[in-house]
Amino acid sequence: MKKIILFSFITATLLIAACSESGTKSGENSSESAPESMVSDDASPYDPTRGEGKFSADNVKLAPSVDEKLAEVGAAIQSVKCGACHKLTDEKLVGPGWKGITHRRTPHWIMNFITNPDPMIDKDPEVQSQLEICLVRMPNQSLTDEDARNLLEFMRKNDQ
Repeated sequence: MKKIILFSFITATLLIAACSESGTKSGENSSESAPESMVSDDASPYDPTRGEGKFSADNVKLAPSVDEKLAEVGAAIQSVKCGACHKLTDEKLVGPGWKGITHRRTPHWIMNFITNPDPMIDKDPEVQSQLEICLVRMPNQSLTDEDARNLLEFMRKNDQ
């Protein structure tokens, strides 16, 4: 019985460490290295349709149909960075399932959340209610703008 408990504790510790450390380079603190354009101005009110970050309806333009090349790259990113916590269905795993996300959220909100989750978790009422259900904060995976765009296109394909 002690071996099972010890094994479970070690597994949980390694999983938490892997999720919280993935995407950060040695000696780099992701919270300290956020670009100025992603740092919030606390004086401005939070817009739940836009989120918190540099993306807006002005700089995120989507074609009517899914870009298959971007979606393919997004699928690879999803399997490495996101698949351990998110299912592609509407079923919750650790985090909520992805099915229908592109119908519930704007493209720029999705990209802001992918690249800048911490302030959005702190400010967005719907994300906070999801946190109460899931009980685990989404870690900042230090994804690039290009990664976020590829993931968005993969999510669009998943929602077709």
